[in-house]
Formats: sequence, structure tokens, C-alpha cells
Amino acid sequence: MEEPQRARSHTVTTTASSFAENFSTTSSSFSYDREFLRTLPGLLIVAEIGLWFNGSAFALYLSAAIVDASSVSPERDSHNFNSWAASSFFAFLVTICYAGNTYFSFIAWRSRTIQ
Repeated sequence: MEEPQRARSHTVTTTASSFAENFSTTSSSFSYDREFLRTLPGLLIVAEIGLWFNGSAFALYLSAAIVDASSVSPERDSHNFNSWAASSFFAFLVTICYAGNTYFSFIAWRSRTIQ
């Protein structure tokens, strides 16, 4: 015995989440929250980005300075030697600047996380 099929309703019920109701496609909804940068989590993110940037730049410049310094060899042409020596000196100078900036970024990040 087969049961007779019931007639289906042609209405569709939908629901919307609160996120979908507040979401708009205007450009202002995609702009960043400037007030977030003034909060503690926002400051921590900025400090961590600076710390990681300076730390990675220090490591890359240090490896480049070591390679640059190891490739300097005294030759008959003193101009070439002087150029290589100068580039090695400035490579290490930039490396020291990034090391100092990494240190100060770490101190700033550490003081914000302790609070």
C-alpha cells in the first residue's frame, strides 16, 4: 500500500545571521579600524610586526655582510679592494643598526606584554 503524496508548499523560509545583516559592500566596511591600533592588542600586533621585520632584516643583512667581507681579497688594483672594503664596512654598519633596532623593538614589545 502506497501512501498518497502530500502537496508541497511553494514557500521557502530563510534566515539571516546578524553578520549578514550588518555586512555591506561599500568601501567603508572594508577599511581598517583605526581605533584598533590604539588598543593594547593593536599595539602588540604593530610591535610584533616591527620586531619580526627588524629581526629578519638583521639576519639577512648579517649573512650578506659576512659573504661580502669574505669575498674581499687584496689585489693589484687598489681601487677594487677599497670598494670591497668600503662595502663590507657599510654592510656591517647597516647590520649593527638593524641589530639595535631589533633590540629596541624587543624592549618595546616586552614592556607592552608585561603590562
